[in-house]
Amino acid sequence: MSRRFFRSLAVLSALALPWTGALAQTPAPKIDAADTGFMIVATALVLMMTLPGLALFYAGMVRRKTVLATMAQSAASIAVISLLWVAFGYSLAFTGENPFIGGLDRLFLTGMAFDGVSSLAPTIPEALFMLYQMTFAIITVALIGGGVADRMRFSAFLIFSVLWLFVVYVPSAHMVWGGGWLAKFGAVDFAGGLVVHINAGLAGLTAALVLGPRHGYGRENFAPYDLSMAVVGAGLLWVGWFGFNGGSALGSGARAVYAITATHLAACAGAVVWTGLEWFQRGKPSVLGIISGAIAGLGTITPASGFVLPWHGVVIGALAGALCYWACIWLKHKLAYDDSLDVFGVHGVGGILGSLLAGVFATGALSVTADLPQGVQGLMEGNPAQLGAQAVGVIITSLWCLAGTYLSLKLTGLMTPLRASRDEEVEGLDLALHGERLH
Repeated sequence: MSRRFFRSLAVLSALALPWTGALAQTPAPKIDAADTGFMIVATALVLMMTLPGLALFYAGMVRRKTVLATMAQSAASIAVISLLWVAFGYSLAFTGENPFIGGLDRLFLTGMAFDGVSSLAPTIPEALFMLYQMTFAIITVALIGGGVADRMRFSAFLIFSVLWLFVVYVPSAHMVWGGGWLAKFGAVDFAGGLVVHINAGLAGLTAALVLGPRHGYGRENFAPYDLSMAVVGAGLLWVGWFGFNGGSALGSGARAVYAITATHLAACAGAVVWTGLEWFQRGKPSVLGIISGAIAGLGTITPASGFVLPWHGVVIGALAGALCYWACIWLKHKLAYDDSLDVFGVHGVGGILGSLLAGVFATGALSVTADLPQGVQGLMEGNPAQLGAQAVGVIITSLWCLAGTYLSLKLTGLMTPLRASRDEEVEGLDLALHGERLH
């Protein structure tokens, strides 16, 4: 009896050995020094995009009397959104299994281990992943300010930013990046076409329509104060976008390099096409046109950058240069809305176009990674379903943003006036609202 028992035990042990070996070969999540170093740099680059990048870009395109007020919005976005992200935003966006909003596991970063990692970024510290995602929330809010430049009160911008972060941005980030409904449906967004650019563009347009046009719009001279500032800001944004798109690979591998390459080429193609169209139509190529085309290319490639080949970046950037030029020149004039710095024409239109083109050009071989083991194949590789998923993502994100932005503006208006008075606007927001002015 005992001999039969020990013989059975030996057989069971032999059968178990392959399974225990397989378990032993499955590595536990471990922080990688190279990935961590790369992501620290990427995080710094994306933060630089808001201040000084976006601050200079926007300030150079407004009138002299609102330069400081415009910069104040970018600076305030960093301070306010950072604190809110640590307290509530990160947890609600990137924890939990709910379809539309996350959980409470990381409120005030509770439970975040010193050397812990996130399942969404298993080779870098979770604290670094949290910081990186924070910079995306910051610049999305800051971008909206371009739609209402010259006329929105600073107090209203602050209150609106708080409401909009939780009503629009956090649910969108969870639905797309945090494992929510759109992610499960199959929509992909490598670095923020849905979450960042569509949301910022449509929010800027909605806010511009609710506030109404600037006094004197269409009658007075609204020429930029200093285009050299805008060029410097565009250059900082261009370089920072390498961290924006390359860093979204969440590691220092080949996928990040491909994303950066496609990003740079899209910016170049966007600048060339926008400038060419302007040169043909107006007879002269403008500096503003060159940098606007580059930003259009950068925003449009964002959702597809980690899923496509470099030559796809050229095509996407060229299409962005053409469509965004049309939106900023013809569509804006036709519909007569005062989106001060063309947030919708560049970021909204670019985000929609890029999100759809991700469903066209995504190549499965490039996008096979640990987080996407099956890859992402687009229409060109015989998968029209991906384009359909992208279209659904665009529609849901747009509707959510439009409704949430309108609600946030109306709630803000109950607490403080949304826009400056006529006298304050004529005097200039720098002096009227901040007690400062350029000398």
